Amino acid sequence: MFDFLAESPHDRARLCGPGHTRREFLQIGSLAALGLSLPQYLWAKDQGLVKPGHDNRSCIMIFNLGGPSHIDLWDMKPDAPSEIRGPFKPIRTKSDAFEISELLPRHAQIADKFSLVRSCWHDGAAVHDAGWQMMQTGRRFAGGIQTPHAGSVASYLMGRKSDLPPFIVLPQLMGRGGGNLPNGQAGGFLGKAHDPFALMADPSKKDFKVPDLLPPDQIAAHRLERRRKMRDIVDQTVGDFEASEDARLLDDNFHAAFRIMTSEKARAAFELSQEPMSVRERYGMNRFGQCCLLARRLVENGVRFVTINTFLTVFDEITWDIHGSKPFTSIQGMKEIVCPMYDQAYTALIEDLEERGLLRDTMVANLSEFGRTPKVNPAGGRDHWPQCFTVYFAGGGVKGGRVVGASDPIGAYPAERPVIPGDIVATIFRSLGFDHASHLPGPGGRPFSLTDFGTEPIKELFA
Repeated sequence: MFDFLAESPHDRARLCGPGHTRREFLQIGSLAALGLSLPQYLWAKDQGLVKPGHDNRSCIMIFNLGGPSHIDLWDMKPDAPSEIRGPFKPIRTKSDAFEISELLPRHAQIADKFSLVRSCWHDGAAVHDAGWQMMQTGRRFAGGIQTPHAGSVASYLMGRKSDLPPFIVLPQLMGRGGGNLPNGQAGGFLGKAHDPFALMADPSKKDFKVPDLLPPDQIAAHRLERRRKMRDIVDQTVGDFEASEDARLLDDNFHAAFRIMTSEKARAAFELSQEPMSVRERYGMNRFGQCCLLARRLVENGVRFVTINTFLTVFDEITWDIHGSKPFTSIQGMKEIVCPMYDQAYTALIEDLEERGLLRDTMVANLSEFGRTPKVNPAGGRDHWPQCFTVYFAGGGVKGGRVVGASDPIGAYPAERPVIPGDIVATIFRSLGFDHASHLPGPGGRPFSLTDFGTEPIKELFA
C-alpha cells in the first residue's frame, strides 16, 4: 500500500523559516482563497497510484436527483400483481441480457453500450440528501467528517490537465433535499482546493455565460487587480521562499487559477454556440440536454470529472420524485416530461462520445440516491426506497449489454450480488485507473484508504 501522508521530496523543503513545511504553508487562508492546489497526478503516477494507460481517463456522473423508479424503468416486474408492476410494459433491447421500460425507447436501441446493476442498496435514511452523500462519496458522513466526492478524489490524484478545472458540476450544486444534510458535492477532508467548479448557469438559455470565464475585456479591472494584489501579499509573506522550487510550483498554480479566467481555450470549451444547431437539438434544447452536451465538450477539452445534476432540488419542479400528487411529480409527469427529456439526452451523449472516439476512455455513471417503493401508493406514485434500486454504467472500460445482480420478485431487496455505495464509487475509481490499495490524507492526519470507500469495484462490469 502507498501512504499519501508520506512526504514527497517537495514536502521536506522548509519554508518561511524553521518549522513550516510546504504542506503547512499551503493551508494558509490566503492561498485557499486563491483556489490553489498542487497537482498530485505526476507524483501519484510515479508512485504507481494511477495505473499506466489511464492518463486520458475521465468520468461523467449523471446524478438522477429525486430517485427514479427502478421498477418502472430498468428492473420491471411484468409478472407481479398490478399494484407492484405499475402501468408500464417492458420492451426488448439491443442486449439479449435485459429488457427495459417502454418509457426509454432510445435506451433500448443502445443497450449494448451500457450495463445495469440491479442490486444496489444502502442503509441510510430514506431522505434525499442522505442518499446523495452516500452515493457520491461512498460513505455516510459521521462525526462531523465529510468524505470527498469521487470527483474531488480524481482532482487530487489526477490534477489539472488543461486550463479548465479538473472537477466541474453542471448546471449547479444540488439544492435542498429535506434532510438538512451535506449533499456530498464537495472536497470534504481533501479541502476546498478540491471542491468542484459549479457552473451556476443554465446552458440552454440564450444569454448563457459562465460567470468567471468571460473574455478578458469583460472582466472588471478591479477583479483582476484584486487577484494581483493577493499575489503580491503572498510574495511579501514568504520572502526568500521565492527562490525555491516550491515557489515555482506555487507560481504554476497561481497562474493556472488565473488562466481559468482568461484562457481562450477554457472559454471556448463552454461555448455551446460553436456546436451546429443539429447537434444541440440532438441532445434536446433543455437544461439537462445542454448540460450533457457541455459535459462532452468539457471532457473533450481535458476535464477529469463532470457531474450533471439531472435536477436541482426535489421541490418546485418536475423530477424523478414521483410520489404521485402535488407538490411532487405524478407517474404521468414522469412519462410525458421526465423520461422523454432524459432518454434523448443520455442516448445522444453515449452515441456522440462513441462517434468521437471518447467513450472508451470516458465512463458515464448514472446514479441516484435510492429507488421507489415496490407497491404503488394511493396517489398512483411510489415513495422513497433505499433497500433496492438500479444504477448503470457505460464507457471507461465497462462492457455493455450486461446485468449485474438481481432483485427479488417484487424489486424490494437484492436477491443476488448486493452492491453498496462504496462499491459504486470504487468502480468509478477502477475506471479512472486508481490503485484501490492507495491512501489519501485523511481527517486528523490519519491515512484514508481507497478501500474505505468500498470493499471492491464491481469487477463483472469490466470482465
